Amino acid sequence: MALQATSLLPSAISVCKEGKPNACSLMDTSLYGVSVYNVKAEFKPYPITSQEFKRKISVKPIVVQTVTTTPEINQAAPEAKKTLRKGNVIITGASSGLGLATAKALAETEKWHIIMACRNFLKAERAAKSAGIAKENYTIMHLELASLDSVRQFVDNFHRSGRPLDVLVCNAAVYLPTAKEPTFTAEGFELSVGTNHLGHFLLSRLLLDDMNKSDYPSKRLVIVGSITGNTNTLAGNVPPKANLGDLRGLAGGLNAINGSPMIDGGDFDGAKAYKDSKVCNMLTMQEFHRRYHEETGITFASLYPGCIATTGLFREHVPLFRLLFPPFQKYITKGYVSEEEAGKRLAQVVSEPSLTKSGVYWSWNKNSASFENQLSQEASDAEKARKVWEISEKLVGLA
Repeated sequence: MALQATSLLPSAISVCKEGKPNACSLMDTSLYGVSVYNVKAEFKPYPITSQEFKRKISVKPIVVQTVTTTPEINQAAPEAKKTLRKGNVIITGASSGLGLATAKALAETEKWHIIMACRNFLKAERAAKSAGIAKENYTIMHLELASLDSVRQFVDNFHRSGRPLDVLVCNAAVYLPTAKEPTFTAEGFELSVGTNHLGHFLLSRLLLDDMNKSDYPSKRLVIVGSITGNTNTLAGNVPPKANLGDLRGLAGGLNAINGSPMIDGGDFDGAKAYKDSKVCNMLTMQEFHRRYHEETGITFASLYPGCIATTGLFREHVPLFRLLFPPFQKYITKGYVSEEEAGKRLAQVVSEPSLTKSGVYWSWNKNSASFENQLSQEASDAEKARKVWEISEKLVGLA
Protein backbone atom coordinates (compact mmCIF):
# COMPACT_ATOMS: atom_id res chain seq x y z
CA MET A 1 0.00 0.00 0.00
CA ALA A 2 1.00 3.64 -0.56
CA LEU A 3 2.16 4.28 2.97
CA GLN A 4 3.58 0.95 4.17
CA ALA A 5 6.73 2.95 4.78
CA THR A 6 5.16 4.36 7.88
CA SER A 7 5.14 0.94 9.52
CA LEU A 8 8.86 0.43 8.84
CA LEU A 9 10.14 3.91 9.57
CA PRO A 10 9.90 5.87 12.83
CA SER A 11 6.23 6.51 13.55
CA ALA A 12 6.92 10.06 14.61
CA ILE A 13 7.89 11.84 11.40
CA SER A 14 9.66 14.82 12.86
CA VAL A 15 10.22 18.18 11.34
CA CYS A 16 10.85 19.77 14.72
CA LYS A 17 13.65 19.04 17.15
CA GLU A 18 12.51 16.54 19.79
CA GLY A 19 10.82 18.26 22.67
CA LYS A 20 10.98 21.71 21.05
CA PRO A 21 7.65 22.10 19.23
CA ASN A 22 7.95 25.87 19.16
CA ALA A 23 11.37 26.04 17.56
CA CYS A 24 10.47 25.21 14.01
CA SER A 25 9.05 27.04 11.06
CA LEU A 26 5.33 27.55 10.50
CA MET A 27 5.40 26.76 6.81
CA ASP A 28 2.85 25.21 4.52
CA THR A 29 4.20 22.07 2.88
CA SER A 30 2.93 18.53 2.31
CA LEU A 31 2.69 15.33 4.28
CA TYR A 32 1.37 12.31 2.41
CA GLY A 33 -0.36 14.61 -0.02
CA VAL A 34 -1.56 17.11 2.58
CA SER A 35 -0.20 20.65 2.81
CA VAL A 36 0.94 21.47 6.33
CA TYR A 37 2.46 24.19 8.40
CA ASN A 38 5.33 23.55 10.78
CA VAL A 39 5.85 25.78 13.76
CA LYS A 40 8.72 28.33 13.69
CA ALA A 41 10.24 30.71 16.19
CA GLU A 42 8.58 33.60 14.39
CA PHE A 43 5.19 32.18 15.35
CA LYS A 44 4.65 32.87 19.04
CA PRO A 45 2.12 30.54 20.71
CA TYR A 46 -0.33 32.23 22.97
CA PRO A 47 0.43 31.95 26.72
CA ILE A 48 -1.50 29.29 28.54
CA THR A 49 -3.47 31.21 31.14
CA SER A 50 -6.95 30.61 32.40
CA GLN A 51 -7.94 34.24 31.77
CA GLU A 52 -6.87 34.17 28.11
CA PHE A 53 -8.55 30.81 27.49
CA LYS A 54 -12.00 32.00 28.56
CA ARG A 55 -14.26 32.05 25.59
CA LYS A 56 -14.25 35.54 24.11
CA ILE A 57 -15.68 34.78 20.74
CA SER A 58 -17.63 37.80 19.60
CA VAL A 59 -19.74 37.30 16.54
CA LYS A 60 -19.30 40.29 14.28
CA PRO A 61 -22.02 40.87 11.71
CA ILE A 62 -20.74 39.99 8.28
CA VAL A 63 -22.38 41.47 5.23
CA VAL A 64 -22.15 39.15 2.28
CA GLN A 65 -21.34 41.17 -0.79
CA THR A 66 -21.49 38.87 -3.74
CA VAL A 67 -20.77 40.27 -7.17
CA THR A 68 -22.54 38.61 -10.07
CA THR A 69 -20.47 38.74 -13.22
CA THR A 70 -22.17 38.46 -16.59
CA PRO A 71 -20.01 36.59 -19.12
CA GLU A 72 -19.23 38.35 -22.36
CA ILE A 73 -21.50 37.65 -25.31
CA ASN A 74 -20.29 37.46 -28.86
CA GLN A 75 -22.35 40.27 -30.45
CA ALA A 76 -21.43 39.14 -33.97
CA ALA A 77 -23.15 35.83 -33.40
CA PRO A 78 -26.20 36.29 -31.11
CA GLU A 79 -27.02 32.62 -31.31
CA ALA A 80 -23.59 31.62 -29.96
CA LYS A 81 -23.12 30.47 -26.39
CA LYS A 82 -21.87 32.86 -23.74
CA THR A 83 -18.11 33.13 -23.45
CA LEU A 84 -16.99 31.48 -20.21
CA ARG A 85 -14.99 33.74 -17.92
CA LYS A 86 -12.01 32.56 -15.89
CA GLY A 87 -12.90 30.68 -12.75
CA ASN A 88 -11.86 32.07 -9.37
CA VAL A 89 -10.44 29.63 -6.83
CA ILE A 90 -9.16 30.26 -3.29
CA ILE A 91 -6.40 27.86 -2.17
CA THR A 92 -5.25 27.99 1.44
CA GLY A 93 -1.58 27.24 2.04
CA ALA A 94 -0.65 27.94 -1.58
CA SER A 95 2.90 29.18 -1.01
CA SER A 96 4.55 25.73 -1.09
CA GLY A 97 3.98 22.00 -1.38
CA LEU A 98 0.67 20.68 -2.63
CA GLY A 99 -1.01 24.09 -2.56
CA LEU A 100 1.62 25.72 -4.78
CA ALA A 101 1.71 22.76 -7.17
CA THR A 102 -2.07 22.96 -7.51
CA ALA A 103 -1.98 26.71 -8.12
CA LYS A 104 0.62 26.19 -10.84
CA ALA A 105 -1.35 23.40 -12.51
CA LEU A 106 -4.52 25.51 -12.61
CA ALA A 107 -2.72 28.67 -13.75
CA GLU A 108 -1.12 26.85 -16.66
CA THR A 109 -4.56 26.13 -18.11
CA GLU A 110 -5.20 29.91 -18.42
CA LYS A 111 -8.74 29.17 -17.24
CA TRP A 112 -8.35 30.08 -13.56
CA HIS A 113 -7.43 33.00 -11.36
CA ILE A 114 -5.93 31.73 -8.10
CA ILE A 115 -6.34 33.56 -4.80
CA MET A 116 -3.37 32.34 -2.77
CA ALA A 117 -4.50 32.53 0.87
CA CYS A 118 -1.29 32.44 2.92
CA ARG A 119 0.27 33.60 6.19
CA ASN A 120 3.41 35.00 4.62
CA PHE A 121 2.80 37.42 1.73
CA LEU A 122 6.42 37.73 0.61
CA LYS A 123 6.98 33.98 0.71
CA ALA A 124 3.87 33.46 -1.43
CA GLU A 125 4.98 36.10 -3.92
CA ARG A 126 8.42 34.54 -4.31
CA ALA A 127 6.89 31.07 -4.63
CA ALA A 128 4.48 32.18 -7.36
CA LYS A 129 7.28 33.79 -9.35
CA SER A 130 9.56 30.80 -8.86
CA ALA A 131 6.81 28.47 -10.08
CA GLY A 132 6.40 30.61 -13.19
CA ILE A 133 2.79 31.59 -12.48
CA ALA A 134 1.87 34.63 -14.59
CA LYS A 135 1.00 37.68 -12.51
CA GLU A 136 -2.40 38.04 -14.13
CA ASN A 137 -3.32 34.55 -12.94
CA TYR A 138 -2.96 35.01 -9.19
CA THR A 139 -3.67 37.29 -6.25
CA ILE A 140 -2.13 36.91 -2.79
CA MET A 141 -4.25 37.57 0.28
CA HIS A 142 -3.27 37.23 3.93
CA LEU A 143 -4.93 34.48 5.95
CA GLU A 144 -3.97 33.10 9.36
CA LEU A 145 -6.21 30.09 9.99
CA ALA A 146 -5.09 29.96 13.63
CA SER A 147 -7.05 33.17 14.26
CA LEU A 148 -10.80 33.34 13.73
CA ASP A 149 -10.55 37.13 13.52
CA SER A 150 -8.07 36.72 10.65
CA VAL A 151 -10.48 34.35 8.90
CA ARG A 152 -13.28 36.90 9.17
CA GLN A 153 -10.98 39.68 7.96
CA PHE A 154 -9.92 37.57 4.98
CA VAL A 155 -13.56 37.04 4.01
CA ASP A 156 -14.26 40.77 4.35
CA ASN A 157 -11.22 41.60 2.21
CA PHE A 158 -12.27 39.08 -0.41
CA HIS A 159 -15.72 40.63 -0.60
CA ARG A 160 -14.12 44.05 -1.06
CA SER A 161 -12.13 42.68 -4.02
CA GLY A 162 -15.37 42.34 -5.99
CA ARG A 163 -14.45 38.91 -7.33
CA PRO A 164 -17.00 36.10 -7.53
CA LEU A 165 -15.96 32.81 -5.88
CA ASP A 166 -16.34 29.55 -7.76
CA VAL A 167 -14.13 27.06 -5.88
CA LEU A 168 -12.66 26.96 -2.37
CA VAL A 169 -9.79 24.55 -1.62
CA CYS A 170 -9.09 23.97 2.10
CA ASN A 171 -5.54 22.66 1.83
CA ALA A 172 -3.30 24.18 4.54
CA ALA A 173 -2.67 22.38 7.82
CA VAL A 174 -0.52 22.27 10.94
CA TYR A 175 1.47 19.10 11.69
CA LEU A 176 3.39 18.80 14.99
CA PRO A 177 4.32 15.11 15.30
CA THR A 178 6.97 15.48 18.01
CA ALA A 179 5.30 18.13 20.17
CA LYS A 180 5.21 17.12 23.84
CA GLU A 181 3.00 19.98 24.97
CA PRO A 182 0.06 21.57 23.16
CA THR A 183 0.24 24.91 21.41
CA PHE A 184 -2.88 27.05 21.08
CA THR A 185 -4.60 29.33 18.60
CA ALA A 186 -5.58 32.93 19.28
CA GLU A 187 -8.89 31.75 20.71
CA GLY A 188 -7.28 29.05 22.86
CA PHE A 189 -7.95 25.94 20.76
CA GLU A 190 -5.29 23.25 20.37
CA LEU A 191 -3.32 24.42 17.33
CA SER A 192 -3.66 21.45 14.96
CA VAL A 193 -7.43 21.03 15.25
CA GLY A 194 -7.98 24.76 15.70
CA THR A 195 -6.18 25.50 12.43
CA ASN A 196 -6.85 22.47 10.25
CA HIS A 197 -10.50 22.02 11.18
CA LEU A 198 -12.00 25.04 12.95
CA GLY A 199 -10.24 27.68 10.85
CA HIS A 200 -11.31 25.97 7.62
CA PHE A 201 -14.81 25.31 9.00
CA LEU A 202 -15.41 29.01 9.64
CA LEU A 203 -13.85 29.99 6.30
CA SER A 204 -16.05 27.54 4.39
CA ARG A 205 -19.23 28.59 6.17
CA LEU A 206 -18.61 32.30 5.58
CA LEU A 207 -17.86 31.78 1.87
CA LEU A 208 -20.61 29.26 1.13
CA ASP A 209 -23.09 31.93 0.03
CA ASP A 210 -20.51 33.41 -2.34
CA MET A 211 -20.13 30.07 -4.12
CA ASN A 212 -23.88 29.55 -4.15
CA LYS A 213 -24.42 32.89 -5.94
CA SER A 214 -21.63 32.37 -8.45
CA ASP A 215 -22.66 32.08 -12.10
CA TYR A 216 -19.87 29.57 -12.81
CA PRO A 217 -21.17 26.24 -14.19
CA SER A 218 -19.29 24.02 -11.71
CA LYS A 219 -18.92 25.28 -8.14
CA ARG A 220 -16.93 23.19 -5.66
CA LEU A 221 -15.69 23.06 -2.08
CA VAL A 222 -12.66 20.77 -1.74
CA ILE A 223 -11.20 19.75 1.64
CA VAL A 224 -7.89 17.87 1.57
CA GLY A 225 -8.06 14.69 3.62
CA SER A 226 -5.36 12.21 4.61
CA ILE A 227 -4.79 8.49 4.51
CA THR A 228 -3.31 8.79 8.02
CA GLY A 229 -6.77 9.62 9.39
CA ASN A 230 -8.37 6.54 7.83
CA THR A 231 -8.03 3.50 10.07
CA ASN A 232 -9.14 1.18 7.24
CA THR A 233 -5.63 1.57 5.75
CA LEU A 234 -2.20 0.36 6.82
CA ALA A 235 -0.97 3.94 7.27
CA GLY A 236 -4.03 4.78 9.33
CA ASN A 237 -3.22 1.97 11.75
CA VAL A 238 0.26 3.22 12.60
CA PRO A 239 0.06 4.44 16.23
CA PRO A 240 -1.23 6.79 17.40
CA LYS A 241 -4.44 6.08 15.50
CA ALA A 242 -7.08 8.72 14.85
CA ASN A 243 -10.00 8.50 17.26
CA LEU A 244 -12.49 11.25 18.10
CA GLY A 245 -14.11 9.29 20.93
CA ASP A 246 -17.24 10.94 22.32
CA LEU A 247 -15.97 14.44 21.36
CA ARG A 248 -15.76 15.54 25.00
CA GLY A 249 -12.50 17.43 24.41
CA LEU A 250 -13.94 19.27 21.40
CA ALA A 251 -17.07 20.17 23.36
CA GLY A 252 -14.84 21.49 26.15
CA GLY A 253 -13.01 23.88 23.83
CA LEU A 254 -9.80 21.92 23.19
CA ASN A 255 -7.87 23.65 25.96
CA ALA A 256 -6.12 22.76 29.20
CA ILE A 257 -8.49 24.77 31.39
CA ASN A 258 -11.94 23.27 30.80
CA GLY A 259 -10.61 19.84 29.95
CA SER A 260 -8.35 18.16 27.41
CA PRO A 261 -6.71 19.74 24.35
CA MET A 262 -7.54 16.53 22.45
CA ILE A 263 -10.88 15.88 20.75
CA ASP A 264 -11.39 12.57 22.56
CA GLY A 265 -10.48 14.06 25.95
CA GLY A 266 -7.19 12.13 26.23
CA ASP A 267 -3.61 13.19 26.84
CA PHE A 268 -1.98 15.43 24.26
CA ASP A 269 -0.25 13.76 21.31
CA GLY A 270 0.87 15.96 18.44
CA ALA A 271 0.70 13.27 15.78
CA LYS A 272 -2.77 12.13 16.88
CA ALA A 273 -4.05 15.71 16.99
CA TYR A 274 -3.17 16.07 13.29
CA LYS A 275 -4.82 12.77 12.37
CA ASP A 276 -7.94 13.66 14.36
CA SER A 277 -8.15 17.00 12.55
CA LYS A 278 -8.09 15.19 9.21
CA VAL A 279 -11.00 13.00 10.33
CA CYS A 280 -12.86 16.21 11.16
CA ASN A 281 -12.04 17.57 7.69
CA MET A 282 -13.48 14.49 6.00
CA LEU A 283 -16.57 14.43 8.24
CA THR A 284 -17.13 18.13 7.54
CA MET A 285 -17.01 17.55 3.78
CA GLN A 286 -19.73 14.91 4.06
CA GLU A 287 -21.90 17.07 6.32
CA PHE A 288 -21.63 19.95 3.85
CA HIS A 289 -22.80 17.52 1.16
CA ARG A 290 -25.79 16.35 3.20
CA ARG A 291 -26.86 19.86 4.21
CA TYR A 292 -26.19 21.91 1.09
CA HIS A 293 -25.55 19.94 -2.11
CA GLU A 294 -29.15 19.44 -3.18
CA GLU A 295 -30.05 23.05 -2.36
CA THR A 296 -27.02 24.75 -3.94
CA GLY A 297 -25.68 22.33 -6.55
CA ILE A 298 -22.19 22.84 -5.12
CA THR A 299 -19.91 19.80 -5.32
CA PHE A 300 -18.38 18.92 -1.95
CA ALA A 301 -15.35 16.60 -2.11
CA SER A 302 -12.27 15.41 -0.26
CA LEU A 303 -9.17 13.62 -1.52
CA TYR A 304 -5.85 11.91 -0.81
CA PRO A 305 -3.49 12.61 -3.74
CA GLY A 306 -0.72 10.19 -2.70
CA CYS A 307 2.52 10.20 -0.70
CA ILE A 308 4.74 13.18 -1.56
CA ALA A 309 7.97 11.66 -0.25
CA THR A 310 10.33 14.41 -1.44
CA THR A 311 8.46 17.28 0.17
CA GLY A 312 10.36 19.90 2.13
CA LEU A 313 8.51 18.69 5.20
CA PHE A 314 11.35 16.29 5.93
CA ARG A 315 14.19 18.80 5.64
CA GLU A 316 14.87 18.71 9.42
CA HIS A 317 14.53 14.96 9.73
CA VAL A 318 17.57 12.75 10.27
CA PRO A 319 19.74 12.55 7.12
CA LEU A 320 19.28 8.78 6.83
CA PHE A 321 15.50 9.18 6.72
CA ARG A 322 15.70 11.87 4.05
CA LEU A 323 18.00 9.64 2.03
CA LEU A 324 15.97 6.43 2.26
CA PHE A 325 12.34 7.52 2.37
CA PRO A 326 11.94 8.64 -1.29
CA PRO A 327 13.48 5.49 -2.84
CA PHE A 328 11.57 3.36 -0.33
CA GLN A 329 8.31 4.91 -1.56
CA LYS A 330 9.38 4.69 -5.20
CA TYR A 331 10.63 1.11 -5.33
CA ILE A 332 9.16 -0.75 -2.33
CA THR A 333 5.69 0.59 -1.59
CA LYS A 334 5.23 2.08 -5.09
CA GLY A 335 3.35 4.90 -3.39
CA TYR A 336 5.64 7.76 -4.37
CA VAL A 337 4.02 10.83 -5.91
CA SER A 338 5.83 14.02 -6.85
CA GLU A 339 4.52 17.40 -5.75
CA GLU A 340 3.83 18.19 -9.39
CA GLU A 341 1.73 15.05 -9.88
CA ALA A 342 -0.14 15.57 -6.59
CA GLY A 343 -0.88 19.15 -7.62
CA LYS A 344 -2.31 17.97 -10.94
CA ARG A 345 -4.54 15.52 -9.09
CA LEU A 346 -5.92 18.18 -6.77
CA ALA A 347 -6.39 20.44 -9.81
CA GLN A 348 -8.51 17.67 -11.34
CA VAL A 349 -10.82 17.71 -8.33
CA VAL A 350 -11.09 21.48 -8.75
CA SER A 351 -11.83 21.55 -12.47
CA GLU A 352 -12.38 18.19 -14.21
CA PRO A 353 -15.95 17.66 -15.50
CA SER A 354 -15.64 13.95 -14.70
CA LEU A 355 -15.10 14.66 -10.97
CA THR A 356 -18.29 16.55 -10.21
CA LYS A 357 -19.89 13.89 -7.99
CA SER A 358 -20.52 15.34 -4.55
CA GLY A 359 -19.76 13.68 -1.21
CA VAL A 360 -16.81 11.72 -2.62
CA TYR A 361 -13.36 10.99 -1.18
CA TRP A 362 -11.10 10.77 -4.24
CA SER A 363 -7.91 8.73 -4.59
CA TRP A 364 -5.70 7.62 -7.51
CA ASN A 365 -4.40 4.19 -8.47
CA LYS A 366 -0.92 3.29 -9.69
CA ASN A 367 -1.93 4.27 -13.21
CA SER A 368 -2.86 7.77 -11.94
CA ALA A 369 -6.53 7.11 -12.59
CA SER A 370 -8.96 8.64 -10.09
CA PHE A 371 -11.50 6.53 -8.21
CA GLU A 372 -13.98 6.89 -5.36
CA ASN A 373 -12.20 5.64 -2.26
CA GLN A 374 -13.77 4.30 0.92
CA LEU A 375 -13.51 6.18 4.20
CA SER A 376 -13.09 4.43 7.53
CA GLN A 377 -16.12 3.76 9.71
CA GLU A 378 -15.41 6.78 11.92
CA ALA A 379 -14.57 9.12 9.04
CA SER A 380 -17.94 8.28 7.43
CA ASP A 381 -20.09 8.26 10.60
CA ALA A 382 -23.06 10.52 9.78
CA GLU A 383 -24.10 11.02 13.41
CA LYS A 384 -20.57 11.93 14.46
CA ALA A 385 -20.34 14.34 11.50
CA ARG A 386 -23.50 16.06 12.73
CA LYS A 387 -22.15 16.40 16.26
CA VAL A 388 -18.76 17.71 15.06
CA TRP A 389 -20.62 20.28 12.94
CA GLU A 390 -22.85 21.49 15.78
CA ILE A 391 -20.03 21.75 18.33
CA SER A 392 -17.82 23.51 15.78
CA GLU A 393 -20.56 26.06 15.08
CA LYS A 394 -20.56 27.01 18.75
CA LEU A 395 -16.76 27.19 19.00
CA VAL A 396 -16.37 29.54 16.03
CA GLY A 397 -19.32 31.74 17.02
CA LEU A 398 -21.86 30.68 14.39
CA ALA A 399 -24.39 29.29 16.89
